[in-house]
Amino acid sequence: MIRVAHGLSVLELDALLGLQERTLAVDGGRLKLELAALRRGGGTQVLWQQDDRLLGFLGVYAFGPPGVELAGMVDPAVRGRGIGAALLDAALQHVRDRSPVLLLVPRGSAGGLALAQRHGGVLEHSEHALVLDGPPAALPGPKVSERPACPDDAPEVARLLTAAFGRPVAEPAGPDLAATLVAEVEGVRVGTLRLTREGSDAAVHGFVIDPPHQGRGLGREVLRQACLRARHEGAQRVRLEVAVDNERALGLYTSLGFAPVLTEDYWQLPYGCRAAIDIITVVNCQVETAT
Repeated sequence: MIRVAHGLSVLELDALLGLQERTLAVDGGRLKLELAALRRGGGTQVLWQQDDRLLGFLGVYAFGPPGVELAGMVDPAVRGRGIGAALLDAALQHVRDRSPVLLLVPRGSAGGLALAQRHGGVLEHSEHALVLDGPPAALPGPKVSERPACPDDAPEVARLLTAAFGRPVAEPAGPDLAATLVAEVEGVRVGTLRLTREGSDAAVHGFVIDPPHQGRGLGREVLRQACLRARHEGAQRVRLEVAVDNERALGLYTSLGFAPVLTEDYWQLPYGCRAAIDIITVVNCQVETAT
């Protein structure tokens, strides 16, 4: 049965971790499931459950209005039965008014690639997933301080992110603001990043240095300090993503000791593509919506 949920119970989160473990045991690499966000109860999740066992999952993640990313997995033991297609069709019902819609497919996943192409997907961009397994390279850079953001920093953080990503970014609030760090040089805010935790892993998001302050080694030092902070707080690994064509950033990260884990392709699905009007006909299952 397919179930569309808006927040997962503790038991469902445990089942999701079990599905992730079974999937990674076969596929290796990693899965971008944003478990910290799922634990907060946000977003939309599409679940394939059979006999009280979770066999498929697709999460819908907002990455800035109005776009969404879709990422998930199917239990290796039941692949080839149309579960992935059914999950995607169910998710597309809930994002008809959102654009762009990006389906994340790990490079090398034949099933994921076929699914994206069957839905008319066009490769929008690709990212390397990297991990730092240990302390960062001990090469201190220029003098820069790093501190947790406060509410007064929110407008400047939004400005920095908007300038870096070329699209409007809302001011961080709530958990996003609590995870945000601000980098300063002599009291001037020169950069920002978000540092989140999930178990023994930390993850870096939204890492930017203001263009007027780039080229001075500040980015490397800001990231080095953030990695040291993560380890001091108990993280064993630090993860981040970088666009495959951003060679400058990739060089910065690898100079600190980050190593590529896999490459992920983001396929943009055309607006109005094959949203499941009648999933019962398509996949011969029931659909339940939970709040």
